[in-house]
Amino acid sequence: GEYAFLSRIFHPLAGFLSGWVSFIVGFSAPIAASAIGFSEYLYRGAPFLFEALPIGIDEAKKMYSAAIILVFTLVHLRGLSFGAAVQNYLTLLKILLVCGLVVAGLAWGRGDWGHFSGSDPVVWNLGQWKTVGLALMWIMFAYSGWNAAVYIGGEIKSPKYTLPRSLLIGTAAVVVMYFLVNVLFVYAIGYRDMMGVISVGGLAAGRLFGSGTENLFSLMVAMALFSSISAFVLLGPRVYFAMAEDGYFFRFASRLHSRTKVPVYSILFQGLISIVILLSGTFDQILTYMGFSLGIFPLLSIVGLILIRRRGQSALRMPGYPLTAVIYLLAGTAILILAFSQRPVESSIAIATVLAGLPAYVLFRRLYHRQPSEAKRD
Repeated sequence: GEYAFLSRIFHPLAGFLSGWVSFIVGFSAPIAASAIGFSEYLYRGAPFLFEALPIGIDEAKKMYSAAIILVFTLVHLRGLSFGAAVQNYLTLLKILLVCGLVVAGLAWGRGDWGHFSGSDPVVWNLGQWKTVGLALMWIMFAYSGWNAAVYIGGEIKSPKYTLPRSLLIGTAAVVVMYFLVNVLFVYAIGYRDMMGVISVGGLAAGRLFGSGTENLFSLMVAMALFSSISAFVLLGPRVYFAMAEDGYFFRFASRLHSRTKVPVYSILFQGLISIVILLSGTFDQILTYMGFSLGIFPLLSIVGLILIRRRGQSALRMPGYPLTAVIYLLAGTAILILAFSQRPVESSIAIATVLAGLPAYVLFRRLYHRQPSEAKRD
């Protein structure tokens, strides 16, 4: 992924900082955010599971969130074949759920198309633009897996042909599904009633089909979120493994299990960091921190794309270049600036996380890079 691209195009430091942010933010934080979403839907669908515990509701949500992180950490310790099979089934479940809800909701649901014309007038001042920038950064979380296929490029057959198609088809499918499901949400609820609600899907099902369906659908969405959590748990450790192989991360991250051949310690370490982030912030704080951090290095990757095109080092030609690259750079930069203005605290923490990688790079280079470790068998 970006770690390999930026290391080769610019400098190993650029690649390391990308991998550093991927470790703390790129995978661990989305795992935590998705786990929070899971517990919110689980609470809406089965509140008795929380009320029966001798702790508060908020503490119970954290407990269930941490438990589901642990479950998928253990799943992917069993090996890539088993983990990939689980991931494929979960992804299929999510697609069927989303498509089924959209079709049933628009065909038979009790919604109101008037919700689309009921918004308040928008005054386009600086404050409004800041809100838009922050909202777009949160929306980017929904697409945070668009480039995920490249992280397992070394394990894909015919990557020159498979990866571009995977990225294009996958992203296009997500765009269509997210557009339709958001049309359905507004049709069902109206924007005012969405405010402050994380489990919007359950609320929408209740409005469309009656309160009796709300619990059932919330449980289905909770299970569908398994797909997101599983994908991040699967992909992230491959980045840390590559960094450790190059001598820029903890040596134990490059160790493979003798039987399953997975980077076992990378997976466990990622699970631990995910639980720490889960316990450290609220849903929107994690999204803001994560979104700002993750917005930096894709921009550098696009700059790198332009550089290798100018050097004649890229054999693949895609339609729309360079216009698509320029649009991405301008939009991504604007989102970061506006989001920082709206949420300076979380954004500053994100910047501090990147800067913390500078001494870490020096330390890892001195400790490990002179004698890069080979993958060890445990």
